[in-house]
Amino acid sequence: MGTIDTYVIVPTYNEVDNIDDLLAQILGLPVPVGVIVVDDNSPDGTGKLVDDWVAQYPEAVQVVHRPGKMGLGTAYIAGFRHAFTLNARNVMTMDADFSHNPRYIPAMIEMSQYKHVVIGSRYVAGGGQKNCTWKRVMLSRGANFVARFLLGLKAKDATAGFRLYRREVLESIPLDRIFSSGYSFLVEMLFLCQRRGWQVGEVPIIFEDRRKGKTKISRNEVFKAQYTVFRLFVRRLRRREPRRPEVPVTLS
Repeated sequence: MGTIDTYVIVPTYNEVDNIDDLLAQILGLPVPVGVIVVDDNSPDGTGKLVDDWVAQYPEAVQVVHRPGKMGLGTAYIAGFRHAFTLNARNVMTMDADFSHNPRYIPAMIEMSQYKHVVIGSRYVAGGGQKNCTWKRVMLSRGANFVARFLLGLKAKDATAGFRLYRREVLESIPLDRIFSSGYSFLVEMLFLCQRRGWQVGEVPIIFEDRRKGKTKISRNEVFKAQYTVFRLFVRRLRRREPRRPEVPVTLS
């Protein structure tokens, strides 16, 4: 494995059925990619299993242990900060349940050469969903439409969690002041990226419903997401997040 400058953040809570296969597939990719698992003290032993991977692959696998469930957004932020200490150039986020397939990672890294933020997208040509219930599909499409309409987001898949951020993007955002802590964190991050003028690209993916384990999306998370969208909508109307003209328009 060559020099690692891209790290994938994988938040986990009770993902012991998936984490071995996921880590093996990521480390087996034809591009050098490291993994930062942020485990919220999983009762099923996910964190302990990842410790074994860290012992075997100390450069490629890292783990951040947290005392309990503290929200998806805070898990990502913990992962971002750990990636900074590793001098990461690109930081990715993905789920541990194979709804985001690692095979798309090389294409996302390639697009990052000319886009600041890259989304693994269900809603661009070539993308789609597999094995998802019609309720899940309608919830996703509805949430995505509302977020794009009210917040003016240009990305086709504004609620996707499969993303790549270049380091300078994350460093431009006041992570400590992000209000959202659950899945709505994804919408708020994209809102902040776009308002700062960062260029966003999308790679088509097939989103698959989780293979093993139980979904983490609760009704409470849906309500929180709705609140976040309307809060950001008010912020957009007040123009409290102006564009920053110093953002570069080309990438090296």
